[in-house]
Amino acid sequence: MLRKLVRHIEKEDLFYRNEKLLVAVSGGLDSVVLLHLLHKMEMNCVVAHCNFRLRAGDSDGDEIFVGELAEKYSFPFCTTAFDTTAYAKEKAISIEMAARDLRYEWFESIRQANQCLYILTAHHADDVIETVLINLARGTGIHGLTGIKAKKDRLIRPLLPFSRDELKAYAEENTLNYREDYTNAQTDFVRNKIRHQIIPVLREINPSIQKTMNENVARFSDVELIYNNEISNKKMNFINQKDDKLLISVSELKNLPANKSHLFELLKPYGFHSRDVANIIESLDATSGKLFYSENYQLLRDREYLILIEKEEKVAGEYELNKSGLSIEEELKLECRIFELSSDFKFSTDPQVACFDADKLSFPLKLRKWQEGDVFHPIGMKGRKKISDYFIDNKFSLTDKEDAWLLVSGDDIIWLVGHRMDDRYKITKATRSIYQVSNVLR
Repeated sequence: MLRKLVRHIEKEDLFYRNEKLLVAVSGGLDSVVLLHLLHKMEMNCVVAHCNFRLRAGDSDGDEIFVGELAEKYSFPFCTTAFDTTAYAKEKAISIEMAARDLRYEWFESIRQANQCLYILTAHHADDVIETVLINLARGTGIHGLTGIKAKKDRLIRPLLPFSRDELKAYAEENTLNYREDYTNAQTDFVRNKIRHQIIPVLREINPSIQKTMNENVARFSDVELIYNNEISNKKMNFINQKDDKLLISVSELKNLPANKSHLFELLKPYGFHSRDVANIIESLDATSGKLFYSENYQLLRDREYLILIEKEEKVAGEYELNKSGLSIEEELKLECRIFELSSDFKFSTDPQVACFDADKLSFPLKLRKWQEGDVFHPIGMKGRKKISDYFIDNKFSLTDKEDAWLLVSGDDIIWLVGHRMDDRYKITKATRSIYQVSNVLR
């Protein structure tokens, strides 16, 4: 196995013997085998371990085990701990995605601090199959079908030619101890479902599924090269750069075959997703003026062009609201009026209109952006709720969160504008006068 690894490293030009490497080691089978092989090769390594605090004492046991292993091989050891669950909740992402984001950001910082040239992980051939199936299920486009690259920028995966069974055989042959992660047997995580429920069925259909999938991945990689080359050539016909704007010709785009795929590949680097692209394509036959957003960019459907530009940083202001209404930079305009409650009064079903018991309000009201820790009492619900939790429960996008405004009376949030008002300020049988606020620009 050592000879096969050395041949693979040389063939793929992964790294050289005199280069310093940061090795990600979890303590499991894969990374323990990788570290042992690098030790046999007498490589200059720094061991990095992440404690995600997801398995109580077991996570701490992994950290101790990896530290002792690094000491055994005389490798420097770096470790850190994350509150992965809190991070996942804050970012409204899965635990898997949270752990991935946290570790790779930390790996890069440690790589630089220790002057390592590359980061090595222990991904192997089985991981390639799982990744392709996950990407196929999630709809990541043709790039997702090309599997895992052996080398990408500063990240290297030297074990891709080896299966999990080969790694197990190597560990047994060399009497290597490693840590068993009991969560690997659970099917709560997407990758584990693929590993334990789908791949065994595929092996029944095709006992050589690993070889077949690796051949498919090689073909998909070639297809991706052809695909990207064609798109690169075509985009010269319908894209122009003007100052800090990217102009995409609407007429040329509409005439392109498979225009959705062309636009997806063009906008993907700017943070737009397939659902965004589908909506943009639909807008080509609509009137101009519609805006689309990614995290850092906005795209305007103008008359002749789709205009892509980086979003300007918005300054979160605070504004006072009396009894007449106001306009904020033309992005939010509130119209307000006070009137006596009459027997024929009917509540509006428009979420952009809110009616409050006027006698409960403390003027001037304040209009501001939301902040971490903000809470309110959503109408129709018992008790209070964090605004951030409301965003998560109602699947607010990043743009939705950025655009969210709060109407405040005293210290109380009385309305998440356009979404939900506060139960404490609703109209009751005791209400005499109503303060109605309408968001007329939404």
